[in-house]
Amino acid sequence: MLKKYIFLIKQFILGHRKTFIALAAIIVLTSIFEIIAFYNSTKKIDTNYEDFFSISYNSFKVNIPKNLNFAGEKVPIKEPTVRRAIARELQKNIYEQTHSLFLHKRASRWFPIIEPILKRNKIPDDFKYLAIVESQLTNAVSPQGATGFWQLIGSTAQGYGLEITSEVDERYHVEKSTEAACKYFKEAHKMFNNWTLVAASYNRGMGGIQTQLDKQNTENYYKLLLTAETARYIYKVLAIKEILSRPKVYGYQIKKGDLYGVPATRKIKVDTTIHDLNAFAIAQGIDYETLTTLNPWLRSNSLTNTSEKKYIIELPRKGTKIVDIEKETNPYPISKTDSTTIIAPLPTNDSIKKE
Repeated sequence: MLKKYIFLIKQFILGHRKTFIALAAIIVLTSIFEIIAFYNSTKKIDTNYEDFFSISYNSFKVNIPKNLNFAGEKVPIKEPTVRRAIARELQKNIYEQTHSLFLHKRASRWFPIIEPILKRNKIPDDFKYLAIVESQLTNAVSPQGATGFWQLIGSTAQGYGLEITSEVDERYHVEKSTEAACKYFKEAHKMFNNWTLVAASYNRGMGGIQTQLDKQNTENYYKLLLTAETARYIYKVLAIKEILSRPKVYGYQIKKGDLYGVPATRKIKVDTTIHDLNAFAIAQGIDYETLTTLNPWLRSNSLTNTSEKKYIIELPRKGTKIVDIEKETNPYPISKTDSTTIIAPLPTNDSIKKE
């Protein structure tokens, strides 16, 4: 019976051979057309992506500002070497947008603290950008021990009046370390009478800059041949200034709600020993983490104060949530080879230098 059915099927196929050949040809041709269509559509997608990338890339081509200045001192932007240097730093920061967004957020938290201190000391506002280049506005510690927003070496910090003990390190105190940095800026300005050179010396040291000015017979930072780090330093500051002060020009769409704000806090004076800061925090209605987040200069679980020195401890106002923004994952953390400046005393009557 089975053989009969197989025989009938063969006879049917032989009787309609042309029809089956035509169907097979149609199927083959259809498959070929589909393969060609898929290849063309893929190619079109690739082309569209290339066009999109090209358009996006072009939209971020760096246009060098015509009127660029640092602390009111004009940048000679028409000089080819200057243009190339500033373009390099702008491009680096523009294309690392995630990193730069972190800087926008941190600046909104800390600049309102730093700016009044600079103003009170008659230091140009642009010097706040040095803190970003130095530490990215974090309490960073370099391999050489430079610490805090302003990356101060211990001996330098103590020379400018900051307390450093096993329990207290005021390099972590934003207000006090900014005051210390201002003392340096004032001292350097007396030497150079030029804010750009003052800023450069914060990286290289007063003695280091003065030596090069004398050797090269110039008083112009932009004419100096310097080490790679110091040669880039001012351009890094200028790039950060540009991007943070004019974010939309450089492609940043930042919502105000995405930025960090200055938390509402209150301050209390303490002139006695605190044997247990954890217990002290609980007595104030907060936890130890909140206490140390607001007062990172407290480096131990106790505060010995036999001299009755007056310390100011910051506490959150009722209902204020304190977040440690330094615990956010930064995709571009400071590495051992990064640009945190190492500041230490010079033997030639200088206050700081790059070690």
